[in-house]
Amino acid sequence: MTPDYAAATTSAALFDTSGAAKVLLTGPDAPMFLGNLSTNDVKNLPLGGGCEAYFCDPRAKVKFQTQIYHVRLGDGRHAMWVETTPDRNTELVQYLDRYLISEQVEIADRTGDFAQFHLAGPKAASVLAGALGEPVPPLPEFAHMERTFGKDATCSIRRRDPLGVPGFDIVCRTDVAEGVKRMLTAAGATPATGGTYETLRIEAGTPVFGKDIDDSRFVMEVGFAGRAVSYSKGCFLGQEPIVMARDRAGHVNRAFLGLKVLDGGPLPSGTKLFRDGQEVGLVTSSCDSPRLGAPVALAYLKWKHQEPGTRMEAETPAGRQPVEVVGLPPVV
Repeated sequence: MTPDYAAATTSAALFDTSGAAKVLLTGPDAPMFLGNLSTNDVKNLPLGGGCEAYFCDPRAKVKFQTQIYHVRLGDGRHAMWVETTPDRNTELVQYLDRYLISEQVEIADRTGDFAQFHLAGPKAASVLAGALGEPVPPLPEFAHMERTFGKDATCSIRRRDPLGVPGFDIVCRTDVAEGVKRMLTAAGATPATGGTYETLRIEAGTPVFGKDIDDSRFVMEVGFAGRAVSYSKGCFLGQEPIVMARDRAGHVNRAFLGLKVLDGGPLPSGTKLFRDGQEVGLVTSSCDSPRLGAPVALAYLKWKHQEPGTRMEAETPAGRQPVEVVGLPPVV
């Protein structure tokens, strides 16, 4: 167990997540515009609120995995902040612009203007309070607030738990990022690596676009998709297949679940899973789990092969490895 992993699970660790793509939408029609394209009820987000949402094609295949926040700018205007996978900012701007017809909306790529950190761990709130010099109010996940570190480092602080432990995204101007980082580490945060972030993410069962999701994946198969989809907000792109999956079949053909590897090492991405000679699933991410003391994996499993405790085999270049379904998240 590395020191930064131990900090994330017992105290607080600080990850640099500045690569996240950041797009800002301003104008009176921005909430409605995003609501018509995304799976969640963006139009009715209150100021200071946020949510997960997917942008899909008409078949409900995933185009972008996002977090969307209703923010207030320095000049008092309201705006919508959309965050997505690193290096996809240009694609997201082009995607949104394609659907922009007569709406009063302006779209700006702000990725290069802002740095970002993720503070995670059971003591994250107290470390954050120490760095700010003031108490941190309890926030539900995806709620956010503005606070200032030192004299002029005003940041957006957002509650989010992608690593299975309490967490905060801290977004600030790039010119004050080093100062914010110093204050957080001085308050007790341990600097952490991308490798540790990935281990914690897999243990938490959090899917990410590019590894666990691509544009061929039906959105309702994705892990935790239910909390990113609103059935009551009105029409949106991809709505019909989503509603059909709920009302006609009552389930999707595949589900995103966790596996424990019973023998051998982590499983390569793309590993096929077999049960009784039948191919029943596909691995997308895998790692050694320090807390479980064994490798874990994330995979899409076919209907009727998803019950926790179900055993199957992973076909790897080194041979077949036994695995067991443990549900989501794979490590609690």
